[in-house]
Amino acid sequence: MKRVVTIQDISCLGKCSLTVALPIISVFGVETCVIPTAVLSTHTMFKNFTFRDLTCDMRPILKHWQDEKFEFNAIYTGYLGSFEQINLVKEYFAALKNDNCVTVVDPVMADNGKLYPGFTVDFAKEMATLCATADYIVPNLTEACIMLDKEYIEKGYSREYIKDILLSLANLGAKTAILTGVSFADGETGVMGYDSQTKEFFEYYHKRIDASYHGTGDIFSSTFVGALTKGYKVLDALKVACDYTAKCVEITVNNPNSVKYGVEFENAIPYLVKKLENE
Repeated sequence: MKRVVTIQDISCLGKCSLTVALPIISVFGVETCVIPTAVLSTHTMFKNFTFRDLTCDMRPILKHWQDEKFEFNAIYTGYLGSFEQINLVKEYFAALKNDNCVTVVDPVMADNGKLYPGFTVDFAKEMATLCATADYIVPNLTEACIMLDKEYIEKGYSREYIKDILLSLANLGAKTAILTGVSFADGETGVMGYDSQTKEFFEYYHKRIDASYHGTGDIFSSTFVGALTKGYKVLDALKVACDYTAKCVEITVNNPNSVKYGVEFENAIPYLVKKLENE
């Protein structure tokens, strides 16, 4: 059985981060190991949430895994809360990465043209140094622009603008850069990427659903990692991730009793299972 380790926080309630990554990657028949960077009572959309930092546990866990000689097929990082955690992830990459293990960084820190509360431009620059060491990075347009110190254009941008950002991301050092939330036409959204080894661009789009929910980025990245680890080619893995994320949003939008703090990814799991069976 293939094995992934994912490094990000646990929001006990909220449908994001590890509580999304663990079930979704498991659907692919991949063992999902976790490094919790922090425990929150809820995600940060709620007020007065509790927060316990687990940074001090990260290095001892790595040491134990090294002693046991565990090996992994992928290392996937999501929300990281400090400079120290970024540097610790670099230690994980250096210690666990080999020819049979890929590294995937989702630099969760910004959206809609601005950083999330608590993050700074200096943090984004440090995150860029982690992206430089990864095989795959999956930032949204805001995160990419802040890391690269480029102008953020919300809509109406050109294909050349997106290609320039992808080339700049690859120049950081990442082997494959993928931008999420890309759209060149009304009513559609998707991804565009660049493989620095083949020098090729690739893209995939689907119907846009006019709704926004917390945690959809985590769903997308987790699905992508699951498919990639299972052996899917990059573009095929992205198609699965885009389609499943869109299905999660569609089910949530169509349910008048859905919660407001996240999407119903659980009710879309049968769709994902059927899709994988038909691949």
